[in-house]
Amino acid sequence: MRTRPLGKTGLRVSDFTLGTWGLSGEAYGPVTSEERARVVHRAIDLGVNFIDTSDAYGAGAVECEIGRLLDGQSGVHVCARIGVDRSTQPARKHFEREYLERAVERSLKRLGRESIDVCLLHNPSVDVLASGEATMLMEDLAKTGKVLAWGVSVGTEAVGRAAIDAGSKVISIGYNLLHSADLHRLSGDVMVSGIGVLARHVLAYGLLAGGWNKELEFPEGDHRTMRWTQEGLGRRIEQLEALRFLVRGEVSSLRAAAVRFVLANHLVSSAIVGPKTVSQLEQVVREVGAGPVYMRDDALSELPRVLDRIGVET
Repeated sequence: MRTRPLGKTGLRVSDFTLGTWGLSGEAYGPVTSEERARVVHRAIDLGVNFIDTSDAYGAGAVECEIGRLLDGQSGVHVCARIGVDRSTQPARKHFEREYLERAVERSLKRLGRESIDVCLLHNPSVDVLASGEATMLMEDLAKTGKVLAWGVSVGTEAVGRAAIDAGSKVISIGYNLLHSADLHRLSGDVMVSGIGVLARHVLAYGLLAGGWNKELEFPEGDHRTMRWTQEGLGRRIEQLEALRFLVRGEVSSLRAAAVRFVLANHLVSSAIVGPKTVSQLEQVVREVGAGPVYMRDDALSELPRVLDRIGVET
């Protein structure tokens, strides 16, 4: 497993970050505690040294589990997101100073750590960042050592730019073969600031694994039931056919092409993957290989033309 610098944080993180939303059992169906433990330990065995979680996953239960599994384990860093209050129905976002201070203390206790390696504000708005209340608190927490580096999980280009302007050291942003425009538009700001970039949704919630058909129906409780209409899903599946030219040579599947595309971008510090099982984890690591040449130059050159032809903004 190769490592890259996480911006200017001083951390070197593995190509893959282990995402834990899927392991929470809330996103893609139930996961046993035993399987969750196997995935975490196998990821570490494979060289993954960065784990992404949130106090919203299982209302804090996943942080507790991660803390227990990493107890006594050195060299593994944790990225924790705060700002979503799961104590109410529906959940609400809170970025007031007092709430965030309490959230950090709770996360530290659950994780069993004296400091959080990377702490991200969990999808705030531009207005929240512009007000300065949340970002000034994060700066204060960094000065006290409770947070080693802070950042923002961003949902749009505008929020990403506001995060960089506010002094964020890390951003987490959606980036994949079918959704690349936000990071591409921010590329100049990223290079100038030297900010660390965590790419999430690299497989577009499983779409880019390439194994779906138009008749697919997600089970009850699966978040993807709310992401696409049947018509919208069918259109996306049709678009995938145009991308299969990427599957050749060492690139053995569309899934491998999708992850290799993300890692081929030198702005990306790490790609967040969220396997539910050990076999899923091993599959993506095996197919991506050791790098550093993740995708051929001619494929990367042809890709924008193909995406433009199928109506995907780059």
